[in-house]
Amino acid sequence: MDYKQFEQLNIFGKGEKNTAYSKYFIGMSYLNPLNAPQKGMPFLANVTFEPACRNNWHIHRATSGGGQMLICAAGSGWYARPSGASPSPTRNTKNSKPTKI
Repeated sequence: MDYKQFEQLNIFGKGEKNTAYSKYFIGMSYLNPLNAPQKGMPFLANVTFEPACRNNWHIHRATSGGGQMLICAAGSGWYARPSGASPSPTRNTKNSKPTKI
């Protein structure tokens, strides 16, 4: 997939360089907030990874109502679970990560 095709599929938009969280990434990522953070509401954002960019291993430590949902809107990638399983999400797939994972 070339850049033009990716941009057409990336319906949420690439956003700005993700400088606020750059220490958590190897390579360049972009962040496009989709809503304003509000108490009791989940924060939604589109994160775009340049080719070969990766996010450092981390855990979402919420004890309730937390976790993370990954929705692949364009392109493809990998994510890992503590069990070692590494699914490869592709466009139009979603993966829910429960709390403490």
